[in-house]
Amino acid sequence: MKTLINSTRFVVGVLFIFSGLVKADDPLGLSYKMQEFFEVWKFHWLDNYTLAFSILMIVFEIVAGVAILLGWRMRLFSWLLLLLIFFFTFLTGYAYLSGKVRECGCFGDCIPLTAGESFTKDLVLLALILFIFSCKDRIRPAFSGPVNGFLLTLSVILSFGFQWYVLRHLPVVDCLPYRVGSNIPEKMKAPPGSIPDSTVITFVYEKNGKKVEFTSDKFPADFDDSYKLLNRYDKLIRKGNDTPPIKDFVLITGGGTDTTQDLLQAKGYKLFLFIKTLGEVQADWNRDFTLIFATAKSKRLPVFFVTADYDNLIEWVSRSGIAGEVTVLKCDATAIKTAARANPTLYLLKKGLILGKWSWADFRKSLPGINALPDQSDKN
Repeated sequence: MKTLINSTRFVVGVLFIFSGLVKADDPLGLSYKMQEFFEVWKFHWLDNYTLAFSILMIVFEIVAGVAILLGWRMRLFSWLLLLLIFFFTFLTGYAYLSGKVRECGCFGDCIPLTAGESFTKDLVLLALILFIFSCKDRIRPAFSGPVNGFLLTLSVILSFGFQWYVLRHLPVVDCLPYRVGSNIPEKMKAPPGSIPDSTVITFVYEKNGKKVEFTSDKFPADFDDSYKLLNRYDKLIRKGNDTPPIKDFVLITGGGTDTTQDLLQAKGYKLFLFIKTLGEVQADWNRDFTLIFATAKSKRLPVFFVTADYDNLIEWVSRSGIAGEVTVLKCDATAIKTAARANPTLYLLKKGLILGKWSWADFRKSLPGINALPDQSDKN
């Protein structure tokens, strides 16, 4: 029995620590997933708090896993762990049964799970945690009180510290489709061998005061002018898997022209500076960007500002005296959230290939690479 209890503790503890660490690499990703749930539930007033919720939940997940492995204060942590898994199971169950949320973000973007896979995982974990809960009085701490307390405190500090680092410097392990080495135009295509959605045209008619619905290949035998058309739509028969890794990435000029493919296919190097909202940008970025911009000008390297806050950025560019030297493009805020986990984020591209990616805190690190580029008057 002791072996079974210890094995179960090990599995649960390691899974919670692993899950927490994967999410800690990108806490903004979890906060965006929370916003997705809140949007479905009409809890929009909570959107401003999702990052704080995300950070605290990740810390608790890691600390709970460490506590289970150490066997420390099992009466307290078995209750807390049980409440946590009930909460997770509710979320994944809701996502799976309602179909309103396709992925639950349980292991972040590095290990994407469908809602059904996440729900199954949580049901298994729930059974394991219920077993641990029933045996909590048999579990003894692995070390003395001070040692356990030190290890738990260290896990709290490291959990908060790691998340602070990635929020400032971008994820350590970038699992997003905009990672360095990715070709954006290729990522905008459906995966090879993927299957599109299967749909059938469905009509909604009214006959004798009643709504009648049928597909295009199954018209009723008595169909005549007594049927009045109310609606027509495509009914999903089978869900496909042809969604490209990058979608909704569209670059629009001030005049409303879609210039996405023209820019991404243009030869040579270019810099993209992603700024989701000007009012949210960090205070220290402009000084370092001034050096980058000067270097880019000397290399004749085109610079594009990509933003969801177009009017404010146009005004800022004009005040800064660089209106004629940069191009400001509109982009959807959701696409920028994925492309730029820090605000702002700088990209170096060759055609559509991402060669470098830096958060505002690391702008100076981009200078050696930009300095090494050839003069852009000879594009290659």
